[in-house]
This record gives sequence, C-alpha cells and structure tokens, in this order.
Amino acid sequence: MSTSVKTGERILEVTDLKKHFPIRGGLLGSTVGYVYAVDGVSFHINKGETLSLVGESGCGKSTVGKAVLRLFPLTSGQVVLNNKRIDDLSTGTLRPLRRQIQVVFQDPFSSLNPRMRVREILAEPIRNFGLAKNEAEVDERVGQLMDKVRLPRDAVNRWPHEFSGGQRQRICIARALAAEPDVIVCDEAVSALDVSVKAQIVNLLQDLQSELGLAMLFISHDLAIVEHMTHRVAVMYLGKIVEVADRKSLFGAPRHPYTEALLSAVPVPVPGAMRERIVLQGDVPSPIRPPKGCRFHTRCPYAFDRCRTEEPALRDDGTGHLAACHLHDRPAAENPLLNKAPPTAFRTADA
Repeated sequence: MSTSVKTGERILEVTDLKKHFPIRGGLLGSTVGYVYAVDGVSFHINKGETLSLVGESGCGKSTVGKAVLRLFPLTSGQVVLNNKRIDDLSTGTLRPLRRQIQVVFQDPFSSLNPRMRVREILAEPIRNFGLAKNEAEVDERVGQLMDKVRLPRDAVNRWPHEFSGGQRQRICIARALAAEPDVIVCDEAVSALDVSVKAQIVNLLQDLQSELGLAMLFISHDLAIVEHMTHRVAVMYLGKIVEVADRKSLFGAPRHPYTEALLSAVPVPVPGAMRERIVLQGDVPSPIRPPKGCRFHTRCPYAFDRCRTEEPALRDDGTGHLAACHLHDRPAAENPLLNKAPPTAFRTADA
C-alpha cells in the first residue's frame, strides 16, 4: 500500500482526549480514585487514510475508539469530525452525525443481532438515516452492500449463526458501509479470525477504502497486519501516544524504546532469519497510579534520571515523525536509538 495521502482533507481530529473511569468504594460508593485509561491523546486522520493505533493489551486503544465514537462521555478533550466538534453534542444532536463515523467490532458474532436476518441487519441503518425512499430501494441497497463485501445476494435471508466467522465479519463491514460513512473505526476487526480469513478481510478493507475513499482508525495489536495495510501508525503505552509516524519510517527506524521492543517481538517471515529480541523487564504499571515522568521509564532499558521526573512531550523531528522520548535531547552519539541498524526483517518499501 502506498503511504501517500492527500493533504488538506482532514476528516477526523482528536485533541487532548482523556477518559478517566471513577473507582467507587466505601459504604456510600464515593469516588476513591480513577483509572486513567486515556490520558491526553491527540491525532488526526485524513480522507482515504488509515491510521493504526497499536500497543499492548490494556494500553487504552479500544477506549480511544469508543470515545471517538461517543459510546460514553469524555472526561475532557475535543473530537472534530468533518470540521464539526462532536464531543460536546447532546444525544439528539449527535444522532444524525453518527452516520459519518461507523464501527466494526472485534467479535462479529456478538455484534450481530441473532434474532434478525441479514436483510434486516443491513436495512436498519438505511432506514434509520433515511437513505432510501421505499422498500424496493432498501432491497437494492442491501443487495449492493452484499456485492461490495463479496457475499451472495440470496444470503440476506439467512441468520447470523448460519455464517462462518469471516462471513459474519463481512456482514458487519456491510452494516458499517450501509450508513455511507466517511470514517470507520476497526476495533481489533481481524484478531478473532483465522490467518487465511484475516488476510481476506484485510484485502477487502483495502479495496473498499480505495473504492469509497474511506478513512479508517485501525486498532490492533498485530503489527504484521498493521504494516501491511496502514499509512501511519500511532503507538500507545499506558494511556498515552508515545510515537507517531508513517509506516515506512516507524517500521524502518523507530524512535521510541517501546516501539523498538514491540517490533522486536514480531515473528520474522523468513526461514532461518534471526532478530535480536528485546525483552522488557517488569509489568505494565497500573493505570490507577501511573509513574511520574515518562510512563515507560520503569521498563525502559535506556532510562536515565530525567526520565523519572519529567514527562517527555510528543515532538516532531522535522520530518513528521513524532516521538515522546528524552533520548532525542541527547547528542546523537549518546542516543542508542540512532546507533542501531534498522530492523531489516520488515518490508519498508511500498507494496
């Protein structure tokens, strides 16, 4: 996939997004603390672009996706969709705008109503947003959606349990497309599928993006899939984004120790090939009491005194590659991230 994206066509912009979940305790159920699930996340997505959000389980990726979708109220921050701020809208005002941003969840079975046939599942958003004048037009749109996700039209009369996992995920994608959105949030959309089916769904998403000009927020922990289909990557750790770059730059020359460790854990698809594995020591700190300074310093092999007291800002190196790491304030000769050979096991040229 090419990493080139048209500029000046920003579809989604998230600024300083925070979601803190209260912890209740005591006899009266008062708030005794907070889970800092997302704690100041900012990014943007352009038209026709895929931004992948990656990181370990529990880092806040899915919470970001749900917050952007307004599935729960935000603690603070701004979400701008098509130049309109949506984070402060009431439920009624937000409802007609929901067609502009849709979602594909991880489990295709639990996200489909088992009591509705496929036709009704796909027809529901078409009716809800008034996208058809009559039932004949609804039927035609449903048939076109089945064509787009490469399922036979006569399958609309079947129930969700009559399909395989990959077919159910195609139905979920068709349901997302039914509203004619500008942005689709894919929350671990392929992680529950078999390897061969996973590749088919990824290829389908790429084809639909090319055909319809969709923007995608692709949330995943599978870096091999991310490298295959994304334009840019944002790496999260403990509620914060620590690195953002285009695919080629990030996979070729990571500028944050956490990203470097993540890439070292990806299997090498070359028989006999070897890679130095970076094993992080210790466990991920609790999001209830995140460490002071850099949140990664408790596990970082390069941490020094400043990392323990001062939180690094997410800064651009002048090429559009952003990283939150104090190492880049040191001379190049003292920066271990700049003195390593790139991870050549990854493809870094455009496919």
